[in-house]
Amino acid sequence: MRVEATLTAPGSLAELIRHGKRLDEAGYDTILVPEAGHDPFLPAMILAEHTRRARLGTGVAIAFPRSPFVTAQLAWDLQRFSEGRFVLSLGTQVKGHNERRYSTPWPSPPGPRLREYVLCLRAIIEHFRTGAKPDFVGEHYQFTLCNPFFNPGPIPGVEGLPIYVAAVNRINCRVAGELCDGLRMHPLNSPAYVREVIRPAVEEGLSKSGRSFDDIDLCLNPFMATGETQADVEEAKGIIRRHISFYTATRTYFTVLEHHGWLDVGEEMVALSKQGRWDEMPGRVPDEMLEELALIGTYDEIAGQLEKRYAGLVTTINPVFGPPYPEYQERQRRMFESLGPIMADLRAVR
Repeated sequence: MRVEATLTAPGSLAELIRHGKRLDEAGYDTILVPEAGHDPFLPAMILAEHTRRARLGTGVAIAFPRSPFVTAQLAWDLQRFSEGRFVLSLGTQVKGHNERRYSTPWPSPPGPRLREYVLCLRAIIEHFRTGAKPDFVGEHYQFTLCNPFFNPGPIPGVEGLPIYVAAVNRINCRVAGELCDGLRMHPLNSPAYVREVIRPAVEEGLSKSGRSFDDIDLCLNPFMATGETQADVEEAKGIIRRHISFYTATRTYFTVLEHHGWLDVGEEMVALSKQGRWDEMPGRVPDEMLEELALIGTYDEIAGQLEKRYAGLVTTINPVFGPPYPEYQERQRRMFESLGPIMADLRAVR
């Protein structure tokens, strides 16, 4: 099993470089940069210069506010400067954030648009790589013009660009199975949901393109309430409750709640969030929900928890230690660095 780390937003270039180097040296397979208050591409350029081994990627970049060509240019440049270590991961976000935060239209359901977006991206990257004629025409996106002046050209020794998509619902899971190198699962997840919803939907997409599970990386972002001591674990449980309460206030993620019979919890969280009562929400997360959605245990126990629950279901993990709020970021950096010594135990999970 691969192990990834998400690099929380540091306050300076020096801190970005220090933390990136430590994650690289600790043995993480991939270092991801989220789009959560900060741009996900800029830090990857700095990391390309100051790391040597780990893959680098977005985790995730929001697709629709960026045209496929803009995204392709960013990704291909990062692929060049990282010497082939860049991984592009895309997500759709929800309608409200696209329209009201990004000023991006939401003209139709996101799944078919995401599929077309990936196909257009593939066509652009193929043009960059081989000079193939720009001839992609879709319902929402097209790529039919690119003069040689605007083509950055191939990258020696690099065959292409790995593309992952984030998914909670079945449609995006099918898109990942059909077209993508990997699927990034949402942290609001469980072994039952992966087994009974995500993998069957991915398999539908794989069958459509004549592929198998060997051809796709299934990446899990598990909530992880962990620490060196039991007291650390108890503190972490409170932080994870806060993160769960935030996500359960978004109806897009109700598919997971419905699968487990927790829709009443989601409706309560939505009501509280609309009233601005965010501080009350973590206390409304039932113990059974926390225990189902999170891996809980000390550093010595966490690999066993992972194996017990997700062995055979996923191929990569990226621990989630809590919300990406400023008050938690230094703690999250320390947690990722503290997991370095048990990396071999995490990787041993099959």
